[in-house]
Amino acid sequence: MTAARLDRLPVTRFHRYLIAVVGVATFFDLYDLFLASTVSTVLAKEFGVSSAELKPLLASAFVGAFVGAVALGRLADWVGRRRALLLTLAIYSVFTLLGAFSTDVWMLVVCRFIAGIGIGAELPLADAYLADLLPAHARGRATAWAYTVGFCGVPAAGFLARALVGHSPLGFAGWRWLFVIGALGAAIVWVLRAGLPESPRWLLSRGRSEEAEQVVARLERSAKTPLPELETADHPAEPKPQRTSALFRPPWLKRTVMLYVFQTLQAFGYYGFGSLVPIVLAAKGFDLSHSLLFSALTFLGYPVGSALSIPVMERVQRKWLIVGSALGMAVFGLGFGYSTTGAAIAILGFCYTAISNVFSNAFHTYQAELFPTSLRATAAGSAYSLSRLATAAMPFILLPVLESQGAGAMFAIVAVAMVVLIVDVGILGPRTTGRSVEAISTTD
Repeated sequence: MTAARLDRLPVTRFHRYLIAVVGVATFFDLYDLFLASTVSTVLAKEFGVSSAELKPLLASAFVGAFVGAVALGRLADWVGRRRALLLTLAIYSVFTLLGAFSTDVWMLVVCRFIAGIGIGAELPLADAYLADLLPAHARGRATAWAYTVGFCGVPAAGFLARALVGHSPLGFAGWRWLFVIGALGAAIVWVLRAGLPESPRWLLSRGRSEEAEQVVARLERSAKTPLPELETADHPAEPKPQRTSALFRPPWLKRTVMLYVFQTLQAFGYYGFGSLVPIVLAAKGFDLSHSLLFSALTFLGYPVGSALSIPVMERVQRKWLIVGSALGMAVFGLGFGYSTTGAAIAILGFCYTAISNVFSNAFHTYQAELFPTSLRATAAGSAYSLSRLATAAMPFILLPVLESQGAGAMFAIVAVAMVVLIVDVGILGPRTTGRSVEAISTTD
């Protein structure tokens, strides 16, 4: 009954507040994820970092994100989405601020690792939280709005780096200001998030029905219009709370395998491009100023692509939207890898990031729809952790290829990963668009 009440709601003013707060939180997470690569060439000069030392610096936040996605994803299924979300922001904010005052590269590596613990859990927790609260008819579109706000953080990192790197406002190096901005912004969001309600679906799964009723009633009051008749046909009973081990047994095993393979491979296409593009541009012969400018222009594709996904999220079956956008990433990535002129690099880089964010919004919605409430955050977090681990490994896998064979060969590897991903989702992925999470949680 509670699920049916949540799904019959229009997108209310209260929903929009939740979407906005989650969106601003993801803004600072995504800002930070793309920050290290953006300033990597500067840090190499600042601390005299060798090529061997640059790899752990690039990887540190992603290794931390692997730990955070595993540990805090499961924590969210135990203690609640809201508490876990507040914890992730607190960890990120404190250690990003400490990183700004690093005295050597290894202090920065440690701070980036611990901040990464908060970053890694943030996005899959946001996905699970939105899936719990948003009505089925608008779940994809509303999640895309949240990520459109969030992905503005990527060009923000690029343009702030362009403005601050090489300068020392108030005697404080520009790259340090970039980390301070991220930390203070996250601290502000932490205050805003304190007003978020707990997930009513999670409360029900823990037997806290009175608290769940209060949240649902609050959402219904915010509708301000008469609500349609209650339809329960597409809302089978929520599966009983299950242990993590249920992910590796039927009926969930097929979806778990699909999602784990997907997350391992998507890191090559999504973060393989975003985290290494400044280094790729340097390898193509562009100096620091031009490299930062092209990175910033390329990164504009992230919010633009995210916005373009909004009108199609509920019109195209989610699994096929993922498949089509992954194919686009393979094509544009190869074009970018073999480009030599500034204009071609800027245009193809923009196209790549734009299509990759249609891909990203589709899969962030998709991964949170596939499992019942008691497993939702655990499944999304554990699968997402594999993408963080793969991203941490990428400097050690892709940079040697870039250095020895060039950008074209590196993006050929990315394209192969995208093709295998397409086969994985196309064959094993269920249909989810427009269905209640309870109906999706039944067996195929």
